[in-house]
Amino acid sequence: MKLLHTSDWHLGRAFHRVNMLGAQAEFIGHLVTTVREHAVDAVVVSGDVYDRAVPPLAAVELFDDALHRLADLGVPTVMISGNHDSARRLGVGAGLIRRAGIHLRTDPAAAGTPVVLSDAHGDVAFYGLPYLEPALVKDEFAVDKAGHEAVLGAAMDRVRADLATRARGTRSVVLAHAFVTGGQVSDSERDITVGGVAAVPAGVFDGVDYVALGHLHGCQTITERVRYSGSPLAYSFSETDHRKTMWLIDLAADGSVTAERLDCPVPRPLARVKGMLEDLLADPALARHTDAWVEATLTDPVRPADPMARLTERFPHTLSLVFAPERAPDDPGVSYARRLAGRSDQQVAQDFVAHVRGAGPDDRELDVLREAFDAVRADDAVREVAR
Repeated sequence: MKLLHTSDWHLGRAFHRVNMLGAQAEFIGHLVTTVREHAVDAVVVSGDVYDRAVPPLAAVELFDDALHRLADLGVPTVMISGNHDSARRLGVGAGLIRRAGIHLRTDPAAAGTPVVLSDAHGDVAFYGLPYLEPALVKDEFAVDKAGHEAVLGAAMDRVRADLATRARGTRSVVLAHAFVTGGQVSDSERDITVGGVAAVPAGVFDGVDYVALGHLHGCQTITERVRYSGSPLAYSFSETDHRKTMWLIDLAADGSVTAERLDCPVPRPLARVKGMLEDLLADPALARHTDAWVEATLTDPVRPADPMARLTERFPHTLSLVFAPERAPDDPGVSYARRLAGRSDQQVAQDFVAHVRGAGPDDRELDVLREAFDAVRADDAVREVAR
């Protein structure tokens, strides 16, 4: 059975100030063409269909168009909700849409109930695990501690229990939206840290033939059977070096996996340039970035006059301008933003305690901070669902 694995469409998202709906529509067209040309048997979409819980109307219309075009192909599609989606909104009409061969899996309670498709070699059970916000699903999965590994582990126990009841030789595919240990992050993913832990071990998914992951935006292989497709488009300059692709998975009769990367359309290349303004304007080696979306980091010791206007004369598609004078990290002139770069909210809070009190928080206080941040995240998730 040939599977096309994609995720993280983020319909409705912009790239800095650039509206990406046109590029997203081009990707949907490319997806449909790929399914047809490669004789794909099933499409799997592993979450973050939309960029936010209440997407703009244009994004909903594009999703509607995608559903119609996929249904017209007569090729089954299995989708799950991600941490950016409203699971309840995405799942509206799922029962009716299922009649067209589009299977929307957004209910955590249905984790152990697969979509069963068949080929000449027998059944393939597709288990959709939507993004599991630990604080919201811990009661459903009867876990004592609300953490990603606990709830995903409990969901996978249901998957393995159901799989054990099926005919010998039934192959299995799991769709999940999570941060798995070993994955490489980018700047465009929303933090899902709970209790100071964001990642779950790949071993959580043991016992199935293929795991189609979503959440991280870079295409990557965790193991031969556990892979991220990544987002089809770049949504931050941290993805400058990404090759945006989908996985074409060939699931053999014995459950073995063969994988091939298929490129996605690139609306415009990305480029990061760094140096003093005059050097960036004069360096002939940078001519290749004339048509790229550019992030320019200026290292001038004193902020130059009209930098954006001057940069756009040479790089018309400059979208981001960063000032980073080359100073020692402890120099008082280093910006607050630079001092915080790469630090989590909890680390920033711990630094603040140390700055005010002269000593960092003890173990009990660290637990209080973790619980506070987890409570805020859970409350935000509840509010998104209720909107």
